[in-house]
Amino acid sequence: MHAVRNRANLARSIAQSRALTRPVYAQGRLIRRALATSEAPSAQQASGPSTPPPPPPQSRWRNFLQILGRTTLITLVGTTGAFYYITQRERHPGAQMPFDPEKKTLVVLGSGWGATSLLKTLDTADYNVVVISPKNYFLFTPLLPSVAVGTLNPRSIIQPTRYVTRHKKRAVSVIEAEASDIDPINKTITFADNSEIQGQVSTTTIPYDYLVYAVGAEVQTFNIPGVKENACFMKELHDAENMQRRFMDCVETAAFPGQATEEVDRLLHMVVVGGGPTGVELSGELHDFLEDDLKSWYPELAGKIRITLVEALPSVLPSFSKQLINYTESTFKESKIDILTKTMVKEVKEKSVVLQMPDKSIQEMPCGMVVWAAGNKGRKLTQDLMAKLPTTQTNRRGLLVDDYLRMQGAQDSIFAIGDCTATSYAPTAQVASQQGAYLARVLGSLAKKENLKNMLHQLESSIDQVKGEEEKKAAVAEIESVRNQSAKIKLRPFHYSHQGSLAYIGSEKAIADLPFMNGNIASGGVATYLFWRSAYLSTLFSLRNRTLVGTDWVKVKLFGRDVSRE
Repeated sequence: MHAVRNRANLARSIAQSRALTRPVYAQGRLIRRALATSEAPSAQQASGPSTPPPPPPQSRWRNFLQILGRTTLITLVGTTGAFYYITQRERHPGAQMPFDPEKKTLVVLGSGWGATSLLKTLDTADYNVVVISPKNYFLFTPLLPSVAVGTLNPRSIIQPTRYVTRHKKRAVSVIEAEASDIDPINKTITFADNSEIQGQVSTTTIPYDYLVYAVGAEVQTFNIPGVKENACFMKELHDAENMQRRFMDCVETAAFPGQATEEVDRLLHMVVVGGGPTGVELSGELHDFLEDDLKSWYPELAGKIRITLVEALPSVLPSFSKQLINYTESTFKESKIDILTKTMVKEVKEKSVVLQMPDKSIQEMPCGMVVWAAGNKGRKLTQDLMAKLPTTQTNRRGLLVDDYLRMQGAQDSIFAIGDCTATSYAPTAQVASQQGAYLARVLGSLAKKENLKNMLHQLESSIDQVKGEEEKKAAVAEIESVRNQSAKIKLRPFHYSHQGSLAYIGSEKAIADLPFMNGNIASGGVATYLFWRSAYLSTLFSLRNRTLVGTDWVKVKLFGRDVSRE
């Protein structure tokens, strides 16, 4: 029993001793393992440099976003800087050369497409330029229908004439006045100040060496009774503003309490006369105004507004292809715009328009407003000028000019461009603009030839004073060189290059008839509408106008058109 007890105690003591010595052995193993680890780098350092661990792989999407962000920032900063630089450069023109009494006087009559294109291209260092116009601004007429419905602000599509002339080399005199008489024999022009405020001198006469006649045309009413008294025109800026006020007046009057149903229908019936681009675009703009704005603010009246387009010819837009004419007519049908072709206006009354229908029957159509956009005719000043040259100016449609745009019978001193002329070209802004740019080059060539002529005269008059055989040979050679230079300057006749036709037809759709190689490209739809907008933005004469028009389009898209009436 004792022996058993002793063996048990001995086994217990051995187990306890083993438990106490196990941590010491474990600590020894940990110490040896740490020493081995610390000695390993020393061995690597002794053997050579260590290889750094590979960097973690970056995401391709993250790299793309970083590059895109930097590119966007650089583009934004660069565009903003360029925009600011151009605006400040245009706002602060530099010094100009003064009038030179030895230079010839060039008088530009008008401030429309032809005259403004001429001024932008002309080198005014060659002439003393005087601009005379009853308007001291250029009007971008293709966007007038947008002003008439409030899509654009009137100030967005006008460019002060002084803004153009102030950036030229030589100072240009801009006179806001209306010409009353032109003497092609004595080369003088008489003009008067017709503004509300006049000074002690309100009329005067000045001489000219060259006259650029670019007064445009006025509205052709065909002597139809009541057109001048009762219709709205779409020719000048005040016409668009007047139409906008009258249209809103019709809408507000129709909303007056107790108005009879027949009277409401009459007030809300808008008649547009003229199926050309102006009439078609105005009809489309009126439809957009109705759909985008009037339905929201006049829900009780919007469904009663009607638009009728009247055209005397068999179809609208006669200058466009048949395919685009059909597309326009189908679009108008979807927009519930009535088209009356082969229909003539016989009279415009205060509350109706009298029409001659295709079957020759007479119908009186009640309406609240008539917009006249049908045809042009020469101004009284043009007719008076033609009367002074009865043997050469025999076309009642306008002034006759030769291939170099020189007015026939005016001793090569009068050039005529734009709608005031009777040429084979359509009376469009595109034609007048190209004529103005061409005439600027012609006037530059004439000035260069005049300078060479004066130089030749001086050389020939001083050759007798030259002494020595060598000096005389050099003078003769110089004279021959000047003669050759003068002989090389030859005027080329004007050639019109058609760049295509555009028209907006409403519902954010437009049509384009563009020349391509030996044929035409006809397109229509929303994509053409975007092209129409970009084309008009690029055609505007300054960054200021492009910015204002673009801003107006954005404002209308966000907030809609203004329906208030002054």
